[in-house]
Order: sequence, then C-alpha cells, then structure tokens
Amino acid sequence: MDLYAEEIISHYEHPHNKGRMDNASVSLHRDNPTCGDEMTIYLSVDKEGRISDVKFEGNGCAISMASASMMTDHVKGKSLGEIESMGVKDLIELIGIDPGPARLKCATLSLRAIKEATFVYEHKPVDAPTKSL
Repeated sequence: MDLYAEEIISHYEHPHNKGRMDNASVSLHRDNPTCGDEMTIYLSVDKEGRISDVKFEGNGCAISMASASMMTDHVKGKSLGEIESMGVKDLIELIGIDPGPARLKCATLSLRAIKEATFVYEHKPVDAPTKSL
C-alpha cells in the first residue's frame, strides 16, 4: 500500500500532461461539488479515432489530481471505444488503491471527464455507467 501511496503523491506533486491544449479536438470541464475538485480535460483525436494527445487543467485533492495524471498517461493511444468501455475497476487497477466510498468521486473525476469528452466528440449521448461515475 505504501508503494501505491508514494506513486499517488509523486503524480500529485509532479503531474503528467498538466496544462492547456489550444488545438484540442474536444475539451470538457467537470467538477466534484462535494469536495471542490475541478478539472478540464483536453483530447486530441487522430483520424483513426485514437487519442493522440491529452492534457488536463484543474485543482483538487491528491487523489483527483494524481488520478488525472495517471489516467491521461493511460489513455494516450487508446481508441474512443476503448475509453468508453473503461469503468471503476479499470481506474482502481490503474491507480493501485481502492479509494473507498468517501473518495471514489475524487478518484473517478478524470475518468468521467475523459469518457464524457469522447461521447461529446462523437456526438453521442453519455451512457448510464459514465453518468454514474
């Protein structure tokens, strides 16, 4: 558990892919009003429907910001369909800890934002599993 906690702290203190993307294919802002976490996700989608670049801006707790850093690393090169099929189990496996019910919304904020951005990009309604994140 300490190893995973160290990785979360490292991603929080030195986030990957943090910043604005001016030429994004789609951007989406989401927040977690319960604790004040907020972020904007920027996706660049290539002609084959894969994520060629991803960035995020935002503020929040260590879990939400570390999760965004890890998630943005993870989705690079993935197809829109692969991202749309991701769920909480995938996120927990990626970050290496189960944040528990009190912090789950913090951890899933980036996943929800990235998934919703893919639906917006494709002009599709957001599916029920994504809405429940």
